[in-house]
Amino acid sequence: MGWEAKSAVDQRLAFCRLCALEGANVSQLCLRFGISRQAGYVWLKRVRSGEAAQDRSRRPHSSPRRTDRAVEQAVRDARPA
Repeated sequence: MGWEAKSAVDQRLAFCRLCALEGANVSQLCLRFGISRQAGYVWLKRVRSGEAAQDRSRRPHSSPRRTDRAVEQAVRDARPA
């Protein structure tokens, strides 16, 4: 029998399930899972609010200084192929 492979999402959900048990010690569970207490509380908050346990995108929600699309297209048109 080989090692059981678990995804990060599975480990986060297991951490949150164990934290929900009566008398659970979050600090000890963080040590057991090899995460910081800050990260543990972040995941607890997200899962308890009903948010998915996947990583969030790091892409910015907006780019206020982005070049206008018309200017981008003019530059593309001006470049040699």
